[in-house]
Amino acid sequence: MPICLLKIMNEYSLHSEIKKIYSLPGDRFEVKVDNYIVDILRGTLVIEVQTRNFSAIKKKLKALATKYHVRLVYPLPERKWVTYISEQNEVRCKRKSPRKGKLTDLFGELVMIPKMIGHENFSLEVLFIDEEEVRCDDGKGSWRRRGVSIKERILLQVNGRILFQKKSDYLKILPVGQNQCFTNKELANLIKIPVRTARQITYCLRINNMIQIVEKSGRELKFRKVDEE
Repeated sequence: MPICLLKIMNEYSLHSEIKKIYSLPGDRFEVKVDNYIVDILRGTLVIEVQTRNFSAIKKKLKALATKYHVRLVYPLPERKWVTYISEQNEVRCKRKSPRKGKLTDLFGELVMIPKMIGHENFSLEVLFIDEEEVRCDDGKGSWRRRGVSIKERILLQVNGRILFQKKSDYLKILPVGQNQCFTNKELANLIKIPVRTARQITYCLRINNMIQIVEKSGRELKFRKVDEE
């Protein structure tokens, strides 16, 4: 049976559904603000929904935050179902992905816009969601997926949300004391994440002066939270 592959303005329906969730009476949608088209304009608040690839809006966020309050909304899939379709849009199979999304996955995107973390006009809201991803083996997709295309991303439900406004909000990701030193490997073991993700976290926090390097032993750096003033 054919599956509907709705896209609005070259975005997956996941994007448009999240805009509906955030909409309030009086909001303006897809309007021009300075040199950019923004998802939602609410007074002096610009709301941008970005489902992945923060680097694509790096310049936009930086420019808008000089004059407006900017909130970036990021849907993070906790659970995902993958549906495979034929090139004729016939459903072939559907399965639940074994991978579960974690809040720390956020830093894989934040490394693209790390200096926005400390900007006074910037805030970030993470939505924990369940989603369905529709794929087609048409040879037109990423080489990482061996040519399989992502045709649609569908919002199934919102499970929760977390708002990051101040630098201290980001520090909550670190389950360490104020004077406790740690390496990337130790952080990875402590919160059960890949070392690569731990490096992304410490990079983002370090360039915003939230943690500092206290020593280097061989190839390992040791970090500690910066004392609060």
